[in-house]
Amino acid sequence: MRVRLKGDAICTLFLLVALCSLLYSQLEHLVPVENKELTPKKPSVTPKIFSDPKAPRRPMPAEATVPRPHVTPVVRRTEVANDRVPTTTPSPLTDSAFKRYLLNKDNRNFNLLINQPKKCRKTPGGPFLLIAIKSVVEDFDRREIVRKTWGREGLVNGEQIQRVFLLGTPKNRTVLATWETLIHQESQTYRDILLWDFMDTFFNLTLKEIHFLNWAAEFCHNVKFIFKGDADVFVNVENIVDFLQRHDPTEDLFVGDIIYNARPIRVRKSKYYIPETMYGLSIYPAYAGGGGFLLSSRTMRKLSRACREVELFPIDDVFLGMCLQRINLKPILHEGFKTFGIVKPSAAPHLQTFDPCFYKDLMVVHSLKVAEIWLMWNLLHSPRLSCTQKKQVKKPFQWKKKAQTTPQASHLR
Repeated sequence: MRVRLKGDAICTLFLLVALCSLLYSQLEHLVPVENKELTPKKPSVTPKIFSDPKAPRRPMPAEATVPRPHVTPVVRRTEVANDRVPTTTPSPLTDSAFKRYLLNKDNRNFNLLINQPKKCRKTPGGPFLLIAIKSVVEDFDRREIVRKTWGREGLVNGEQIQRVFLLGTPKNRTVLATWETLIHQESQTYRDILLWDFMDTFFNLTLKEIHFLNWAAEFCHNVKFIFKGDADVFVNVENIVDFLQRHDPTEDLFVGDIIYNARPIRVRKSKYYIPETMYGLSIYPAYAGGGGFLLSSRTMRKLSRACREVELFPIDDVFLGMCLQRINLKPILHEGFKTFGIVKPSAAPHLQTFDPCFYKDLMVVHSLKVAEIWLMWNLLHSPRLSCTQKKQVKKPFQWKKKAQTTPQASHLR
């Protein structure tokens, strides 16, 4: 019995050794092949270039944009560093969107699919102010909040206000399969949609600029003034009307957050990359931040004609600056236009700038969310709002002293 058990144990042990040897030999052959096949390769992805209206902050389309005249701009360090380091990232010139722009950049005549020809005929003599807002088809929520807050049509300080939204066709029509039905229904409900037959992309924002100016010159030539801006801005229309009532619409006027001495970005990875073959000068002409600006009826008609004579440029803000240069009109900088957002004090980053009394003195503030626009409009129009007592800072900002001073706290002070 013992001999039999011993023989079975030896046999089992022998089989286990043989099986382990077989598995080891198989793994020895498979590992190199698997490593070779499964080694992840760097995906070759072409970056898409697009404009996101929901973005929290609209970036400046230049290496340095200083909203003051006669100031030498400073190049952003990150972009200079990227320019010095060799990179294999495809440039915008190889991107399909940029290729399409270059191939079709001379095509500037697109059909108007949805029109509002009677928009400026409702008021005898024409509206005082036309609000024109850049939007995209899918941003219904942003259009709706504008309609219910600062973009309301009607009388403001005794002046008639009208509104239109500027749209192109959506980029992804498969996702928005019913977009045509929805946008036509929206147009019938509100009568404020202008839709053109070009794709709503970053490079086609210039097309939106020239088509709106042409539309305004044809269908809204009797308007006194125009505010043109983005859908993610907060606009204090009362301040704008008060400002415009002191100006003559038959004279030239172009007011906004003006950027001077901005240099073209030559960093190939940048969304705003412009090669020297496209623009050879070292600085751009003065232009307004696209978050929002004002112009008179006279200037609108002049810009409409100038747009036909100036070669299209992929950055719409800069293109309009080129048109202003063409008609020899210097834009006016106004401190009430904050088209690049509000910067919190660096010495006190915890302090809140979302104060209705602070917004009460401004005209345009860029990069606000839908809820923030609704909240700020309601706070500013609340009967309980009191901004008569302005807060005055008697002493410079200092951190509060602790009861027991530690070496670390002493060093921070």
